[in-house]
Amino acid sequence: MFSMARNSFSSGRKNCFNSRRKCFTMLLIFLLYMVSQVQSCGPGRGIGGPRRTRKLLPLVFKQHVPNVSENSLGASGMQEGPISRNDSKFRNLETNYNKDIIFKDEEGTGADRVMTQRCKEKLNILAVSVMNQWPGLRLMVTEGWDEDHMHARESLHYEGRAVDIMTSDKDRSKIGMLARLAVEAGFDWVYYESRSHIHCSVKSDSSQTNHASGCFTADSTVQTANGEKRKLSDLRIGEQVLSVDSSGNTVYSEVMMFMDRDTHQSREFVHIEADGGAHLTVTPAHLVLVWQRQDGKSLYLFADRVQEGDYILVNINSILEPRKVLRISAKLSQGVYAPLTREGTIVVDSIAASCYALIDSQSVAHLSFLPYRAVQKLMNLFRSSSQSRSLSLPRHEGIHWYAKTLYAIKDFVIPNDWLYH
Repeated sequence: MFSMARNSFSSGRKNCFNSRRKCFTMLLIFLLYMVSQVQSCGPGRGIGGPRRTRKLLPLVFKQHVPNVSENSLGASGMQEGPISRNDSKFRNLETNYNKDIIFKDEEGTGADRVMTQRCKEKLNILAVSVMNQWPGLRLMVTEGWDEDHMHARESLHYEGRAVDIMTSDKDRSKIGMLARLAVEAGFDWVYYESRSHIHCSVKSDSSQTNHASGCFTADSTVQTANGEKRKLSDLRIGEQVLSVDSSGNTVYSEVMMFMDRDTHQSREFVHIEADGGAHLTVTPAHLVLVWQRQDGKSLYLFADRVQEGDYILVNINSILEPRKVLRISAKLSQGVYAPLTREGTIVVDSIAASCYALIDSQSVAHLSFLPYRAVQKLMNLFRSSSQSRSLSLPRHEGIHWYAKTLYAIKDFVIPNDWLYH
C-alpha cells in the first residue's frame, strides 16, 4: 500500500510539474510581451511614422568614424589572429559572390571575396547604397582577405574583417561620399585612408555573441558564504555567493543556475580597472552597477558603456564603496560563465554587477526570470532536506534552456537594435 501511494505521489508530481511548466511558459510569453511594451515606450526607434531624411556629409581625407583607433572597443575591436587556409577558423569565413560588387582579385586566388559573415553583410548593404547614389556604377573591392602578408602585422585584412573599397569608375571625387555611405551601411570602422580607396572593417563574428548573452571569465572569483574565494569555473549550483539586495546592501544569495557556461569558447571582454586595484572582466552587453557621484544613486549600465572617470561599487569588508574607473580595455579570454543568483546580482572580483545582460533594465530582466524562481522554489518543497541540490544537478555546457527560451522570444518580440542601441 505504501508502494502504491509512493507511485501515485510520483506520478502526480510529474503531472504537476508538466502542468506548472505549461503555465510558466504562458506566463513567460506574457512577461516578454510586457518587456516589449516597456522598451518601445522610450525615445528609441519605435514603430510607425515617416523616417526623416538627413543630408549625408562626405568624410574628409584621413578622417575615420568613429573617432577612435580601429582596434578599440568602440570600433572593430581586438585582433584575434591571422587566418590561413589551413586554419580551422577558415571554415567560418564566407565567400562573397555578389554580382553587384567588383572584386579586383589581383592575386587571382579569389582571396578578395573571402570575408567574415558580418563583413559580407555590411558590404552587400553598401553595394546597394552605391548603386542608389550613383546609378550605373558598382562598388569595387580592391583589397579583402590577405593570405600573402602584404599588410601591417596588426591588420584585420588577415582575419577577413577588412576591405579596401572604391567605386567602379575610380573617380576620386566620390571617395568622401563613399566613406559616408560605408558608415551608414554599418561598418564598425571607416577610414578615408588614401586618395585611391576607403578602408572599412568590422567587429569579429565571435565578438557579436557577446551581445547574445552576458558572461564573466572562467578565472573570475566570487565570495561564498563560508568566506572562501571561488573561481566561477569551480562554482556549483546551490552555493551561496556574495550579492547585492534591492537596498544596495551585500547579502549572500543562492546560485540557481548558470545561464551560460562554455569552457572552450573564446570571447572579447571589457576589462574595467578601478582605483585601489579592483578589476572586472565581463562581456560588453553585461550590466554593471555604477554609482552616480552627482546624486549618490546607483544604476546599471552595459559594461561597454562604462567610461573612465565613472564610479563602480567595490566590496570592502562587506560594504560597497565607490571607486573611480581608471582604465577600460578589451581582452580576449577563453571560457564564459554566467551564474544566476536568486537576487539577480553578484559580486565578482569584488565588484558589484548584475547577473543579466542584453536588456538595459535590471528590474525588467529580473522580472523575466520570476517564473523560473517560482518553479524552483516549488520544486525545492519536493526535495528531501538531506538531498544536496548542487550534487543532484549536473553541470551543463552552453546556454541554459530557460535563458535560451528568453533569448528566442526576445528576438521574436523585440529587435536587437531596440534593446542595445
